[in-house]
Amino acid sequence: MFSVEEDIANRACSGYQDQHPHTILYNILSWRDSDRLNDEAKSYLTSHTCHCNQRKVRLKDPTATCQVASSVLIKTVCFMRSLPSFSQLPLGDQSSLLTHCWVPLFVLGLAQERIMFEVTDVPNPSILRQILLRPGLSEKEADQPTLAGVHRLRASLYQLWDLDLSPKEYAYLRGATLFNPAVRGLSAMLLIESLQQEAQRALQGVIHLLHPEDTSRFRAASLAASTTRNVSHSLVTELFFKPVIGNTNMLHLLTDMLFVQ
Repeated sequence: MFSVEEDIANRACSGYQDQHPHTILYNILSWRDSDRLNDEAKSYLTSHTCHCNQRKVRLKDPTATCQVASSVLIKTVCFMRSLPSFSQLPLGDQSSLLTHCWVPLFVLGLAQERIMFEVTDVPNPSILRQILLRPGLSEKEADQPTLAGVHRLRASLYQLWDLDLSPKEYAYLRGATLFNPAVRGLSAMLLIESLQQEAQRALQGVIHLLHPEDTSRFRAASLAASTTRNVSHSLVTELFFKPVIGNTNMLHLLTDMLFVQ
């Protein structure tokens, strides 16, 4: 598990500063007059001063971390099911909100329970293989979590942790996040918008009660919650749930959890 005090900046990846232009590999690739290989090699060797997007990672302790992540996911779905205002929406709207909002809600759950995790690098294929096979990554390779994605998740968690939100503040942030009228295709958009506004007013009331002198807290809390939308669905699925569910479709699983009694 990584400590809360861990400095994200120290996790930033370093570039290929020790690459030498006249290595055996470079000379082999440059020996023939092949523009494609030369261009690929030069592009690879010169464009990776920071390769966070290319660094594939996985959980260091998947057994323990996936267990607590599954618990957070169950609580997230239970929260949705427990809201009469949500369950009374048209089924299509419920499904759309689930599809678009489950990851932000899950991240809010991680933050509230202060779930900490540690990742480790997935061994990279050889440089020669990467050059020869780019850009034809397999679907499995393309979906693997990256260090950059983990950085975005951690940045969102740190922003929420810095506010030291109360359980009621988290609850109303969840409501404002769930009832998102910007989701496309909603048939009850105006109702959903009014539900979001109601959750926001309730959040403002709680903040005024708990922090009457802090006039910027509502804005800070809303901004921190909005960062959860920067976390990709594929990152959360592949990092926290793929080791448990394998090839099971995550949305199908969530739909069953939400609608099957």
